[in-house]
Amino acid sequence: MLIDVTLKITPAMAAAAQGNEKKALAGHLGTHFDIMDKEFPLEYTEREAVVFDVSHVQGRDIEISDMDMDAVGPDMFVAFYTGFIEREDYGSRPYFAGHPQLSHELIDALLDRKISIIGVDCAGIRRGREHTPADQYCADRGVFVVENLCNLQAVPGHCIMHTYPMNYAGVSGLPCRVVAETGNGEV
Repeated sequence: MLIDVTLKITPAMAAAAQGNEKKALAGHLGTHFDIMDKEFPLEYTEREAVVFDVSHVQGRDIEISDMDMDAVGPDMFVAFYTGFIEREDYGSRPYFAGHPQLSHELIDALLDRKISIIGVDCAGIRRGREHTPADQYCADRGVFVVENLCNLQAVPGHCIMHTYPMNYAGVSGLPCRVVAETGNGEV
């Protein structure tokens, strides 16, 4: 079964995002990679994936203890279902300013596992002034951050993620299509 986890953008959503996020139309609209100054490797287009339900975490950073690190291995797509994209309107100021974030320790632990992609159903892995440095920190280690995923609650814990970014150059964000391929629950 295929599950599209790409946010479908309407003209109203694009207008709201433009009003609240200056980079929205420069490759950062809807589901996209924060590619920074790196090239997205084609072998990353298909990755074994794990989706962690961290929707119960409220009022604090998402920590290592909120997930099973034993399920994370090299070259994986690791996604976090926070439920935030269902609670806040995409493009609104609260969507960009108040989203959940991964702790610095969790980001480091994921990078230590040599994963390929971090996916979130919100505007980033860190907020505000920490957003871009966190994305660059990951990109410098060969890990790309995919933001604004949706429908992650429909994806079983383990699957195959297919990720296809646009082939743009000279931008810090690449719009992409992300589809989860599920089978019988086994990868």
